[in-house]
Formats: sequence, C-alpha cells, structure tokens
Amino acid sequence: MQKGSRFLRRFRFLKSWALLLPVIWLQACNSNNIHEDASLGNDFTQHGVTGSFALFDNGAGSFTTYHFKQYLDSAYQPNATFNIVTALIGLQTGTIANERMVIPLTPAAVAQGNNDSSNHSPNFDTAMAHNITAYFQEVARRTGKEKMQFWLDSLKYGNHQIGNSVDSFWMNNTLTITADEQLGLIKRLYFGQLPFDKTWQVLIKRLLMKENNANYQLAYITGEGVLPNQQQVGWVLGWIEENKHPYFFVLNTEASGNVALATTNLQLSRDLLSHLGFFKGKK
Repeated sequence: MQKGSRFLRRFRFLKSWALLLPVIWLQACNSNNIHEDASLGNDFTQHGVTGSFALFDNGAGSFTTYHFKQYLDSAYQPNATFNIVTALIGLQTGTIANERMVIPLTPAAVAQGNNDSSNHSPNFDTAMAHNITAYFQEVARRTGKEKMQFWLDSLKYGNHQIGNSVDSFWMNNTLTITADEQLGLIKRLYFGQLPFDKTWQVLIKRLLMKENNANYQLAYITGEGVLPNQQQVGWVLGWIEENKHPYFFVLNTEASGNVALATTNLQLSRDLLSHLGFFKGKK
C-alpha cells in the first residue's frame, strides 16, 4: 500500500488554490465537517469484511467517514473501477470510435478479465454498463503504453505506475490508488472536470447510472481483485442524488477468499447508504 495525493487533504488545505485546480472546492474542510461514524462498522462486521467508507455531501461540503485514516492513506489496486479511466482515454484518443463499437472477445480473454460474461462481442455501451474488463483490456492494448501513461500522468491518478503489462496494471498491484483519490475522481467526473471532452464524461455518467426513480438516482462502478497477501480487495464508488442534491461515496473492503465480495460489496454499500438515510427521497 502506498500514499498518494489526497482529495480531502487538498480540499482542506488548498482553498487558496481553488481557482487553479480542476475541481470545485468551495470551502475548506475542517474538524467540524468531518464526521467519523463508528456505528457504520456494524454493517462491515455483519458482512464479514473490513475496510473504509466515505460520503461527501457536496452541498454542505461535509464528510461522513468510517476508518478515516485508512480512507485517506491506504492505496490499493483499482481493479475494474479503472474501466472509467480506460474508457475515457479510449474515447478521447479514438481507440473507441463510438459508443456502439464492438470488440470481439475470446472466452480466455473474458476469463483473464475476471468477468463472468457470456457476451463475447460486446459494444462499448454494454461493456461499460456491465463492467466487462476484458473489453477495456483490449482498449488499453490498442491505445498503447505511451498514451496510457500520458493520461495517467495528466490525471495524477494514484501512483501513476503501469509497469510492463499495459493490459493488466490496474489488476496486478502495480497501479494503486487511495479511496480519497477515488472519491475525487468520481466527483470530478460528475461535474465534467476531468481533462477529457465533456461529451465523453457525460456519456460515462449515463452508463454508470444503475437506478433512476422519483426518490433518487444511484450511479456506481465496482471492482474486485486479489492482494499480494491473497486477501480480496473490492471497491464501490459513485454518487447518489436526491432532490437534485448529489452525494459522492466510496467503499473499499478487504475480505478472505470465502466471501463473495462482488455481491457483498453491493449489499454493504446499500446498507451503509440506508443507514445514513438515503433511498427515501428526503435528503
């Protein structure tokens, strides 16, 4: 695990630089608007995982966190959550021609991407909506290491490391990122502040939307992988919007191999948001 640049630390300390940065830090963060909620730990325990969670109330400029230090300082491989970045790079560079572009996948490629998918000829829309990593592995190969590195550096994404495997560096513990940085990325995507054409950012936002009803809109992406110590690591990051008020969240978990982390993390993220009063349209 490594330390990287910090969304929250920048939010706290760099108010005077706000106009120079591609984010919308409207107020400094301080001890009064960071709430460490230990009761959220009960949800982690019930699901047999450890980890961290943070929710950023964009209107109030306040954070609700669990395991704040881990959220801020511990870096892990992003796994399939990196598909957001690969998609944006592919669209920006023309590697992905449009949202209907099909990439044929062999069963072996699907298995290598850790996807249980019977769709071996997905188009971009389908690959993004269903998080088919094998599709984005091929996008990374076609884009090439030099361009991938350029955009990692431009984004200041995690530790910026690619290593020798252009099609798996986000899954083999080479590239790592903190939960705090993940939250910053999803917030910048929402507001169209990443260094990519707005058209592509709007497209990715639409494809991340999972639920849209009268009470709330919920968008997220997930990712699971294995750490060097053979523990599983997983992510859920996204936003929930109620009454046109966005809240950004990130869940990072570790678990033993006998936990079905993909389904567990989705249920845990819903439990945490429910715990905090969401899904009723009253926030």
